[in-house]
Amino acid sequence: MSIALYGAARTVLEKETLLKLPFVNVMNFGIAGLIVFILPHPLTLVAAAAYFVGSTLEANAIASAIARRKQE
Repeated sequence: MSIALYGAARTVLEKETLLKLPFVNVMNFGIAGLIVFILPHPLTLVAAAAYFVGSTLEANAIASAIARRKQE
């Protein structure tokens, strides 16, 4: 949990967007872990995995779009 809070703090304090994205992934990992621990149901593991994979793909898509723009 403390790693997710560290990621949240670094995301808020970091000025450059590309440097924020790894910390956003750290926060997403923490959120996925919280989903599993808070909701006592067997399918929460599937929901947490789907959330984590989807949010990681989203962050990677944003990062690649920003990187392409900066190359131009």
